[in-house]
Amino acid sequence: MSERIPVVEAAVNPAAKPKPEVPAQETSSHIPVRALYTPADLASWDYDRDVGYPGDFPYTRGVQATMYRGRLWTMRQYAGMGDAEESNKRYKYLLANGTTGLSVAFDLPTQIGLDSDNPLAVGEVGKVGVAIDSIEDMQRLFDGIDLTKISTSMTINATASILLALYVAVARRQGMDIRKLSGTVQNDVLKEYIARGTYIYPPQQAMRIITDLFAWTNENVPDWNTISISGYHMREAGSTAVQEVAFTLGNGIAYVEAAIRAGLAVDKFAPRLSFFFNAHSNFLEEVAKFRAARRMWAKIMRDKFKAKNPKSLMLRFHTQTAGSTLTAQQPENNIVRTAIQAMAAVLGGTQSLHTNSFDEALALPTEASARIALRTQQVIAYESGTPQTVDPLAGSYYIESLTNEIEKRAVDYLEKIEAMGGMLKAIERGYVQQEIQNAAYEYQQAVDRQDAVVVGVNRFHMEQEHAVPIQRIDPALEPRQVERLRAVRAKRNAETWEAAIRSVEDTARSGENLMPRILAAVEANATVGEISDAMRKVYGEYKEAVVI
Repeated sequence: MSERIPVVEAAVNPAAKPKPEVPAQETSSHIPVRALYTPADLASWDYDRDVGYPGDFPYTRGVQATMYRGRLWTMRQYAGMGDAEESNKRYKYLLANGTTGLSVAFDLPTQIGLDSDNPLAVGEVGKVGVAIDSIEDMQRLFDGIDLTKISTSMTINATASILLALYVAVARRQGMDIRKLSGTVQNDVLKEYIARGTYIYPPQQAMRIITDLFAWTNENVPDWNTISISGYHMREAGSTAVQEVAFTLGNGIAYVEAAIRAGLAVDKFAPRLSFFFNAHSNFLEEVAKFRAARRMWAKIMRDKFKAKNPKSLMLRFHTQTAGSTLTAQQPENNIVRTAIQAMAAVLGGTQSLHTNSFDEALALPTEASARIALRTQQVIAYESGTPQTVDPLAGSYYIESLTNEIEKRAVDYLEKIEAMGGMLKAIERGYVQQEIQNAAYEYQQAVDRQDAVVVGVNRFHMEQEHAVPIQRIDPALEPRQVERLRAVRAKRNAETWEAAIRSVEDTARSGENLMPRILAAVEANATVGEISDAMRKVYGEYKEAVVI
């Protein structure tokens, strides 16, 4: 006990000097961490103002009063590989094993509006997700699945309007009431310019397509989340937890402003905004991050945008565990990483969760690894006791202090961005990209110095590792997909198709809402690439500004 007194004294009394052998500690966002936290760290803390009750402003403790006692989070597994049939088999497998929501991964050509027979698509068809060219592909993807009884999340951005139209068109073909559809399109193009790169059009034109989708969906598919404002990919690119919160909410502000400029009332569209965050391994910082983000968004919507509907103030979010933390070395360790990250998301109050499979540093997940990832969520849900009470870490001196500090630092970022003229200006200047690049570089240096330990990579090696089975995509898939695409083009009504494509182009020029025209085009068997090209003719393509 006597050996620990100097550490405790230093924590309570900043004037006391700890022994030299006690190293300084900090979170992954470089927030200093003391050895002990006490009531003195929350001297200005006010429970009602800063925390409150779940389901009430400022929503620090969660957006529902009962949280997981009322309903567990939606258990999703992000999946898509090869063609529509292969992905459909995986969805049915996951549903049979207890997945409660589908999450669709699309291949790169689909993400950037290229058909599978485009020369630029060679070698990429079906490789990192499912290839979708036409309504027939989308119909095969969801064959045998009642779309009104499942929530579907689609990770798609530049072509989100087209993929949502395809989903709606399939539901209409099946005689379903599209007002009963529920799910999410990511539809967050700003983070593509920042961190990911699957953009097509310049920012202003891309924002117009997004707000058209907001307006159309609000009237026609009211239970659909029109955007998933995503910090996940910025974190994967190397941002800190603080930057993830700041830049995600900064993008959120930009979307709200764009929708208001387009004539939409804030309380009409804001309740259907949703968010998407990463869950990393610095467990307590991640829990605090989610709580801080919720509180910040509630204040932004109330104070900046004068929203009155309580649902407009609620930051509802999906979480995915951190793909960038998965290692090819000793891949079974990734099961532990994923479990820690998933628990952080649950304790942080997520509404939906995807758990990565342990083999994803090597290839797309196998059925067996996907099942382990899903079982991780189920163990947390049904065995850990965590869902039994709401926000169980609330009131912790450390958690509340960390929540406050993350909010403070994220607000500082937002103030800098506002001074630049907003998020679009900050992106155009390369400010956001540079901040993330700097953070990524600092972290890699820390790994190289072994200041940051990655188990099995820079410490605790094994001389020999056994191979694990990996998923392989059949090379025959690409020519088969191209053949199907050409068959669709050959049998469609040329006049109806041509008129539909021309209507998309004309509407892009006119400023009318694009969604009805895009829906008519996909129902006329126009392809993802053809519809994208019609808008490319009007909007052009974005050329990235190089950040040095």
